[in-house]
Amino acid sequence: MGAVLVDQFGRRAVDLRVSLTDRCNLRCTYCMPEEGLQWLAKPDLLTDEEIIRLVRIAVTDLGVREVRFTGGEPMLRPGLVRIVQECARLEPRPELSLTTNGIGLARNATALKEAGLDRINVSLDTLDPEVFRTLTRRDRHQDVIAGLAAAVEAGLTPVKINSVLMRGVNEHEAPALLEWSLEQGYELRFIEQMPLDAQHGWDRASMVTAEEILASLAERFALTPEPAASRGAAPAERWLVDGGPARVGVIASVTRPFCRDCDRTRLTADGQVRNCLFATGETDLREALRSGGSDLEIAELWRKAMWGKKAGAGIDDPDFLQPARPMSAIGG
Repeated sequence: MGAVLVDQFGRRAVDLRVSLTDRCNLRCTYCMPEEGLQWLAKPDLLTDEEIIRLVRIAVTDLGVREVRFTGGEPMLRPGLVRIVQECARLEPRPELSLTTNGIGLARNATALKEAGLDRINVSLDTLDPEVFRTLTRRDRHQDVIAGLAAAVEAGLTPVKINSVLMRGVNEHEAPALLEWSLEQGYELRFIEQMPLDAQHGWDRASMVTAEEILASLAERFALTPEPAASRGAAPAERWLVDGGPARVGVIASVTRPFCRDCDRTRLTADGQVRNCLFATGETDLREALRSGGSDLEIAELWRKAMWGKKAGAGIDDPDFLQPARPMSAIGG
């Protein structure tokens, strides 16, 4: 299998997604119930030192080049800034990014930039505070807007916005979201709603598809597809808007899966490796850490986990099973 993270189909994982917590301070309807979930117990969570060690193994021993911190909501992790700082000291230095709901970003953006964070993705599904309250069950819209501005001020650029459209709720906002993002200098990416909700209530028939999103945008903007070769392993297909240089992206995980080019490996907040976002199995690295496993042994466990990755997520298969863990517990 070699020293890197490669699977039996020849795909090499160079992008590590690290979930720092399963907790979140929003209750988005497409993610979790209003009352929240049963959070992981603190002893089950990786410590800051364990996270830093695993990222070091991934970067120095397994060829990972990009590290994205996710959640839940990663800014709820008290040691976030220190984790970023220590990972920024690794050689070779990985590109470090963060996916957040933006709450708390206004007060943390500068510290994160100074610690070594390179860029940031912020989830924002609507420009309407009332719709935001309906979608997230929280009145924090202005906090997200302030966080986005703070990210730009701190130099965490390009600032990307991730938006999920829900039928009957906010799907009509696609053109307005793009127009506002262009005005603010943000790069907008729409994401098809995926079967990763805790309630297991996802329904393909009610999902707003990439085709619908693009059709809505085309009513106001001229969209020119970027060459497929420029996409690489990125999940988003991108279009130049009105001739460019501004772009808009669509992550069509359901209707246009990109499994063939996937280069990601995932680490949950409790130390489990997932070789696919939709995997139904995991490999336990926490036990190896806590039982005195060497870097070499942990790296070998990780390589074996990735070697067994399936050819595709299988969303279109008749026997597709939604993962038991929701997105908040997996990490994006």
